[in-house]
Amino acid sequence: MSLAQTNAGFARDFQKKIPFVGHLGIEVDSIGDGQAALSMQLQPQFTNSFGTAHGGVIMSIMDVALCTAARSQHPDSIGVITIDLSLQFIGVGKGKLTAQARVLKPGRNTVFTEGEVRNEDGSLVAKAIGTVRVRVAEK
Repeated sequence: MSLAQTNAGFARDFQKKIPFVGHLGIEVDSIGDGQAALSMQLQPQFTNSFGTAHGGVIMSIMDVALCTAARSQHPDSIGVITIDLSLQFIGVGKGKLTAQARVLKPGRNTVFTEGEVRNEDGSLVAKAIGTVRVRVAEK
């Protein structure tokens, strides 16, 4: 098994430990070395008064995608934590949302990431940059 496959397996298994991710119905579509693609089908309980994706849902899928991309490079970590996230809402989210994330600059403890959320038709919903802290086990 390649290192990328091992890291991807670690990231997928780790997500199963996060109840909120399951509650939102976020699925892992792909994970590579420093990259992640996640998706979710928008449910009525996750919409705003306009019937489109609530901003918190868009922020959540983006946050999980950025962290998953970072985590894919750190299988020895006990997890990662977002320490900064800047997201620009560009369009409305509807139907199936897909978040693509990638590592811009890897690091041992701090990882810089970017990503976007798109609708199923490819239209842009949001763009983000984030900084993620890698948590290592105490020795």
